[in-house]
Amino acid sequence: MNGKRAVGGGSEGALAEAFSHAPEPMVLALADGAIWHANLAFTELFDLDEADLVGRSWYDLLDDNDVQRGSRAHERALSGTWGRRVRLRLRAADKAAHLVEARLRPLPVGEGTGVVVLLHVLSSEETDLRVVSELRTDNSDSVMWSLDLSTGMMRELFGPTPLGALLAGEDRELERILERVHPDDITRVRDAMSASFAGRDYEQRLRVFDRLGDERSLHVRARYVPGDPDRLVGIIDDVTEHVQLVRRLADRRRTEAEHGRLVTELSSKLVSATTVDKVMDLLSEEFLPIFGGLYAIALYVEDGLLRSSPSARSRGGNIDQIDGRRADDTDFPMGAVIQDRQPRFFESRAEIISRFPSAVELMRQVRGQAWATVPIFGDGKVALGVWQMVWDRPHHAGRDERALMLTFAGLAGQALQRIKTQQAELELADAVQRRMLPRQVASFPDMDIATKYLPSRAEWRICGDFYDVIELPENKVGLLVGDVQGHGVEAAAAMGQIRLAFRAYATDQSDPGVVLGETNRLLTETGEIVFATCGYLVVDRESGVMQAAWAGQPPVVLASKDDYEFWEPETGPPLGVLPDTEYVVSTRMLPPGTALLLCSDGLVESSEVPMSEGLAEVGAILAEYHETPEEAARILAERAPAGRGDDIALLVTRMVPSLVPTEDRSAVASGT
Repeated sequence: MNGKRAVGGGSEGALAEAFSHAPEPMVLALADGAIWHANLAFTELFDLDEADLVGRSWYDLLDDNDVQRGSRAHERALSGTWGRRVRLRLRAADKAAHLVEARLRPLPVGEGTGVVVLLHVLSSEETDLRVVSELRTDNSDSVMWSLDLSTGMMRELFGPTPLGALLAGEDRELERILERVHPDDITRVRDAMSASFAGRDYEQRLRVFDRLGDERSLHVRARYVPGDPDRLVGIIDDVTEHVQLVRRLADRRRTEAEHGRLVTELSSKLVSATTVDKVMDLLSEEFLPIFGGLYAIALYVEDGLLRSSPSARSRGGNIDQIDGRRADDTDFPMGAVIQDRQPRFFESRAEIISRFPSAVELMRQVRGQAWATVPIFGDGKVALGVWQMVWDRPHHAGRDERALMLTFAGLAGQALQRIKTQQAELELADAVQRRMLPRQVASFPDMDIATKYLPSRAEWRICGDFYDVIELPENKVGLLVGDVQGHGVEAAAAMGQIRLAFRAYATDQSDPGVVLGETNRLLTETGEIVFATCGYLVVDRESGVMQAAWAGQPPVVLASKDDYEFWEPETGPPLGVLPDTEYVVSTRMLPPGTALLLCSDGLVESSEVPMSEGLAEVGAILAEYHETPEEAARILAERAPAGRGDDIALLVTRMVPSLVPTEDRSAVASGT
């Protein structure tokens, strides 16, 4: 080996990077134990630069009493005996001896063999648990006892112990002692003792109440000894502390698991958030349990000012004193964080006042005792907002806590950046959509016509729903409602293309089936994948005859006073699916005074409401307001689902009875 480390590309570079940033301290040592490479966690543990570590034997960093054990473990690893873990003590930067669990594994290095050494620093509770377990075997406070099976009397073999006095005092009768056993354990204890009487070894973990009334956990072992008299001889160890430590460890791990679950869940919510207010509310409300804070504040930058979400303003507090403050006001922590893009952590009120004297008046109005303030960044160098966690007691934010806050702030920044981009697309798509729809539909003296377009209420969705009213030759009118697949600018542009095609074909052709077929041919020949459902209805204003060509749209709703029905014209596939599709024309009458509704599926169908139920509800509304199409359209629009994820286009029309020649309709109806 020449002592040089090459930084490889590809997978080797990735492995080197993973090694350097692994969370556990690790070193790669040569055959003689000399450190060749140490990762960041290892250098931080010993507070030494890697250059100061390279060339030193890794086990020379251990406590003097463990250097030889470390050397032997290194030799075993080189020989291939590397599977076992060994507990060692090391001299760390704070001069305290830390107990670690070392795992060693041989690894080819150049032309020789090295050893990878991984150190797991044991927590204080893990250390205590091991010490307690070891001490328990020493019987430092154990009761040595025997039970005379003929009399049921117990005695201590080696005099009264503190534990024996605490458990039994002067009691020596077995039954009196068993009265102190926890009710949930007594049956199991008696069964085990009966088995012991038959010559089996007895071993049991049980709970008892000592003479002070405190619950204690005991480990009891006994053996049947035949003789005169026959007896059980055993030992009782107090394992209460051991059990409590196990429970505390289990509770801590459950807490850590819960925090991990929360981190995953809230990170997912941040990534999928679709509004600025949602991002701010997540940071202000749902992250508190992870950090144990009193409250949190999240603000975004808008036109150079700090702004809070509406829900934050409704909660009150001191948010009104911050909302609207200039984002470049560096006399206050939030402004300073935004301007220099550096997080700040204050462990006390005195610290924040000493660094920001101008904040004295503001500090008098808040309950906080410690603060963590971090910037929220997007893709650029300019901060998009700021997030502050507040505690009601002095609080030191450790390295892991700081890293977690910065991670969440980074996710929030990505969400805000994405939302800004989506907002720009939304505004463009909305502008395209509205320019593509007719500003004003054609009007006729004998027809009342009302239209409505409702954009999706699901965030960032502009769809391709559309309507149109086309004045045709021979006193006819074309009524059109459709829905282009997809969302955004592309769907809006496709919708405009279909409307223009319809108008071009309809003015030269009164047959709705032909118009639908020609539009379908145009879409399939463009080479672009554009699908659209569509319903096209041609109404003869003199006769009331309706001719319909359908491509997957919901049924027509017809309504008169206190009654409604559905007309389902024979339908073909959506436009743009199959070339050379021929669409069948369905015909029926539109009686004078009957209201007619054409709509896209967003009005009558959602994830919560099937189409059959939606149509029935719409039909009832149309029947109630059949004489006033404008009012009917308004009521239908107000009834639309609040959280709908689709646009809605609807068209309501009605032939005015007094202006329709009845003799013409009668002639058509009689076939003359």
